Amino acid sequence: MTTPQTRRTYSDSIAGYVTAYEPGHDRFGLRTSDGREFTIHLNGLLGSEIVRNLGDEPRDTGDATRDMLAEGRYVFVYGLFYQWDGGERIEARQIVFPETSRGSYVFEDPAWWVQQAGEIADFYLRGHFPQGPGPDGRYDWRDFRTKLTLGGTHLPDFAGDDVRQETDTISRMVYGLATAFLLTGEERFLAAAESGTEYLREHMQVADDEEGVVYWYHGVDIGENGQRKVFASEFGDDFDAVPMYEQIYALAGPTQTYRITGDPRILSDIDRTVELFQRHFRDEVRGGFFSHLDPITMDPRADSLGRNRSRKNWNSVGDHAPAYLINAYLATGREDFADLLEETADTIVARFPDEPNSPFVQERFHEDWSPDRTWGWQQDRAVVGHNLKIAWNLTRIRALRDKPEYAALAERIAEIMPAVGSDQQRGGWYDVVERVADPDTGLHHLVWHDRKAWWQQEQAILAYLILAGVTGDPEHRRLAREAAAFHNAFFLDYDDGGVYFNVLANGIPYLVGTERLKGSHSMAGYHSLELCYLAATYTGLLVGSAPLTLHFRPQPGAFPDHVLRVAPDLLPYGTVQLSRVWIDDERHEDFDAKQLTVRLPVSSRPLRVRVEIEPVDMRLRVSSDFDGRTAHIHCEGVIDREELDKFRRCLTEALSVEPRRVEFHLCQVTELARPAINELLFQRTKIGLDVDFVIVGCTLPEVTRALLATDAFLIDEDSRCSTD
Repeated sequence: MTTPQTRRTYSDSIAGYVTAYEPGHDRFGLRTSDGREFTIHLNGLLGSEIVRNLGDEPRDTGDATRDMLAEGRYVFVYGLFYQWDGGERIEARQIVFPETSRGSYVFEDPAWWVQQAGEIADFYLRGHFPQGPGPDGRYDWRDFRTKLTLGGTHLPDFAGDDVRQETDTISRMVYGLATAFLLTGEERFLAAAESGTEYLREHMQVADDEEGVVYWYHGVDIGENGQRKVFASEFGDDFDAVPMYEQIYALAGPTQTYRITGDPRILSDIDRTVELFQRHFRDEVRGGFFSHLDPITMDPRADSLGRNRSRKNWNSVGDHAPAYLINAYLATGREDFADLLEETADTIVARFPDEPNSPFVQERFHEDWSPDRTWGWQQDRAVVGHNLKIAWNLTRIRALRDKPEYAALAERIAEIMPAVGSDQQRGGWYDVVERVADPDTGLHHLVWHDRKAWWQQEQAILAYLILAGVTGDPEHRRLAREAAAFHNAFFLDYDDGGVYFNVLANGIPYLVGTERLKGSHSMAGYHSLELCYLAATYTGLLVGSAPLTLHFRPQPGAFPDHVLRVAPDLLPYGTVQLSRVWIDDERHEDFDAKQLTVRLPVSSRPLRVRVEIEPVDMRLRVSSDFDGRTAHIHCEGVIDREELDKFRRCLTEALSVEPRRVEFHLCQVTELARPAINELLFQRTKIGLDVDFVIVGCTLPEVTRALLATDAFLIDEDSRCSTD
């Protein structure tokens, strides 16, 4: 009798690039991110779709699946895996395409992240303020609850009279709403951010005027008999201490709001909280900042702190930059903020790397900077996202203080992280892993699970996006695209809204315990909306050559010398410029294009400021407007194969309003390649003969001749060509 073969059947996912489709065998080759080759069979029931954004309808492509399997396309495959001794067969059941066509990733459309930001912000507004704003348009943050369900409602046990509101959760939510306003200009987001900032100032803050510092409560308990302030943290890792990261993140929302409004009270809070850091958390002898203080004595060495006594960690050093400090610098341009950014970056470079002991940084330290590898849950473990966060923020700070060691560490982390922190079969990035590889397997073992958290995907996307833009390395762009594809394919909740906390390794949402929630001690709108904002910034301005529109609402006389600073992030000097400004919907010309500043007119009321920022070397500038009858398409630069997608998007947007006439303002077009002419002809046919396609003004003769030769266009010699 023969021994039966070992057989195993299970479902799983796999991601990679199509190498070849074989119609005769109904299968295709797939190469994963790390170069392994697989064969995917298509027999059986098969569905497919294109990744869609929040707020969009499903994009089913089931009937076209096989035609879409072009060589080089990146795909996610979910299917059945059959394994036996000596063999394996993978049968696809669902394929997800992050590209509409080869190389055209959906999330690289300039409108993608802006739309996602609006949808996420609205999800949280609906959840936390189901009654909407009051008669004055403001939101009552007494209704806010730290915990929010999967469906966007308050938990029953947190909807009664006795509730806890955590300061950092409110601040992170305020950050998200302010950021959504920056991107969309929607008034409701700013109204909620401003009222949330006021609520933090009134209920969560202690001002010590004698010392000139501000403290922030851990939270407030609200009951029938009033409020109970909770000063020391009651979160498990930090119980009965004042953790620095809570004080840091208390500034996140107000600082982002300050960028928009310039409210001087917020700047005073920032300054006095930073003074708290300098006076009580700073280690004046060995450098850096302690992670915890005793709430009574404000002593970082107090015995009462237990395992947090005389400790420093990633949060106490590295969280300053992304949480508030970069945004405080962007709003003010102050050198003391720049110096503190440089100090934190220098400390990270000097203290955190741990090669050759581990490819991951060391995250926890004793007072003398010796590694602490026995602390609590962390032990000798790495949080993958913290490593990526360092690469991202060092690259940002390098734009301000260009030190070669910042670039060296950022690029080294980016080089080594994929092999030790990412899932190179399914896509996405892991959570916590062992810092030292297992001697038997050579792998950095996963600590608790193989799930993937929403915020760690953000760190990967932003780290590789900004590095792709700064270095031009195509490998960084590939990794950024893969990370963004995984996030957009699996983390968006199309049914209830918002973003899932965790997904399983294969991308299926994990909906158990606190990870089922969309509001908690760990989750608000912060990371999701930060991702939308900075992905839009880096994609458009650094890698995709598209303008970025931002919105501000400065208070009367708020900013010194009436100068509003509108730089979207710390970007290499000279790579972007301020191209257009509107104040109260009227064009405004008093701005500095290179310094990205706007000189505001004197006003007795808040101003509505809209700015457009663009790459300095943008090859094609294209925009459209509609006057009720005529769509105007303004083009400047080169319209060739490389810029065809951008031109097509603008043309599609202009035609979507069903104009009776389409005018092409092409007098500043220096090249019009044949594919662009063919695109015009194709769209001309689709829209019908009763709509005129008109060339306005004095176009280059060769462009005019090429268009007239098609017999599809008219020339309006009486109209003046305009690019605005």
